[in-house]
Amino acid sequence: MKQEIIISGFGGQGVLSMGKILAYAALMEGKEVTWMPAYGPEQRGGTANVTVIISDEPISSPILSTYDTAILLNQPSLDKFQPKVKKGGTLIYDSFGIIEKPSRTDITSWHIPAMESAAEMSMMKCFNMFILGGFLKVHPIVSIESVMKALRKTLPERHHNLLPMNEQAILKGRDIISK
Repeated sequence: MKQEIIISGFGGQGVLSMGKILAYAALMEGKEVTWMPAYGPEQRGGTANVTVIISDEPISSPILSTYDTAILLNQPSLDKFQPKVKKGGTLIYDSFGIIEKPSRTDITSWHIPAMESAAEMSMMKCFNMFILGGFLKVHPIVSIESVMKALRKTLPERHHNLLPMNEQAILKGRDIISK
């Protein structure tokens, strides 16, 4: 098993955190992992992305030009990375930040109304966990238990009171993603 993933959106949407949590969860399960963030000097409000590779075998390079899965949370990210999804690959998007929907017919596109659900449930701080939950339904490459352990490790201790809310968001994300 090998999954090459790009996660991209505006700074502040939890893009880098989502990749980090996914990477930690995979490490805890004994998988090979790379995590390579990229963001501009704006960071919050600017475009940010992270490449995560998870594999059962050693990974030769963290640098990719195409991806098995793209998780895209705004229009600039969709415009840039939709063409880089491998034929037969997966694209996951939250329509809140997307004006022109994905157009490729040789990949599987999944829509997740994460922003809408986060607002309805008063869980905006957990927006990225809705997305992560949706991804894990489509590609269950790590367990929810490992993700929760990774969350506990990556969240500052002062925010550990938010762990149950994050788990709720992950589970809800699995329910609301659709083709």
